[in-house]
Amino acid sequence: MVRIEGVVLPDKKRVEFGLAYLFGIGLTRSREILKATGIDPDIRIKDLSHQQVAALQKQVTQNYKVEGELRKEITMDIKRLQEIGSYRGLRHKKSLPVRGQRTKTNARTRKGPRKAANIIPVKKPVTKK
Repeated sequence: MVRIEGVVLPDKKRVEFGLAYLFGIGLTRSREILKATGIDPDIRIKDLSHQQVAALQKQVTQNYKVEGELRKEITMDIKRLQEIGSYRGLRHKKSLPVRGQRTKTNARTRKGPRKAANIIPVKKPVTKK
C-alpha cells in the first residue's frame, strides 16, 4: 500500500498510471516524475522499494502542486474572478459554460436537467348553478 499526498495508489497498476490517481498529475507529468527519479515506468506499484517510494514522494511534494493545495488554488482563482465581476466570473456564478460554448442547445451537463416549458393550464369553463 503506497500513499502519496494522502492518496492510496492502486497496487496492481503500473507506476506511470498509478501516479495519475493524484489530482493534478496526468500521464505526461507522471512520466516526467519517473524520468527525474530514474524509476522504470513498467514496474507495478506493489513492487516499489521504500527508497523509490520516498523518491517519488519527495519529487511530487517539492516540484508540483497536487491534491488539496491545487484544489484550493483553483477555488481561489474562481472566487477572484467572481469578486472582480469579470465575464468568466459571472458565468461561473450562474453555472453556465465559461469558455465560449453555445448554450441554446447542448450545455446540459453544466446547466442541469431541462426545466419544464412554460405550460399554460387549460381553464375549465365555469358552470353556473
